[in-house]
Amino acid sequence: MEDSKKHEIKPVDQLVFSDDFMFGAVMREPEICKGVLERLLQIKIDHVEYPELQKAISPFYTRKGVRLDVYVAGCNKVFDVECQSYKVESIGKRIRYYQSMCDIDTLMKGAAYSELKESFIIFICLDDPFCANLPVYTFERRCKENEAVVLGDFTHHVIFNAAAYENEKNPEIKDFLSFVKNNKAESDFTRGIANMVQTKKFEQSFVNEYLAWNLHDQDVERRSKLEAYIDLVKDGLLSLKDAALKLGMSEDALKQQIQ
Repeated sequence: MEDSKKHEIKPVDQLVFSDDFMFGAVMREPEICKGVLERLLQIKIDHVEYPELQKAISPFYTRKGVRLDVYVAGCNKVFDVECQSYKVESIGKRIRYYQSMCDIDTLMKGAAYSELKESFIIFICLDDPFCANLPVYTFERRCKENEAVVLGDFTHHVIFNAAAYENEKNPEIKDFLSFVKNNKAESDFTRGIANMVQTKKFEQSFVNEYLAWNLHDQDVERRSKLEAYIDLVKDGLLSLKDAALKLGMSEDALKQQIQ
């Protein structure tokens, strides 16, 4: 077993829009969020709200995603948006998970199945998750035997591939994906996003939350690594001495964790 890559905290002054925490913070600005969604999906949005998830579900819901209630022309729609700054594996299963979280949150509030809102799970990726060189991948459920028959579950899964921005014909989408990929603002809208990124870097509350978020990640990473080595020791695949050495702790301390 190889050691997992050490978690490194990216300096605040080096953060860009596509970094997980910065993306979430900037997309919490209603006008920017509204502008991003309107450009990517080519729809008009009335206003954006940021609901509080049910306490029973929020610990299991990824903090990377931006959960939104977006009201469009009087019809309730739910958007979940995430930016992936690294190559994503099993993106289909990730989308399945996000979809389930959105639906469970609605149903836990006492809604009937018929009251489930139309939902959009949106991934913005810096690299092509399907290697088909398309700037946009849209998935909706249709009958395999007759594609004219739609399931009608009102779910939409849309993946934007910033690596193929040059292949996008829509100028607004192309401009945004180019900004995400290259971090170069070339329009009034993306310059507004870039300015907000710089503003966030000087907000002490943002800096404090970013550092706390990273410390939490480090704790989770250390615990996962510890549990993995404990399993190896228990299975007789690694000696206590070697496991302690790799973990940077004493044999006695590791032994106490195992007991």
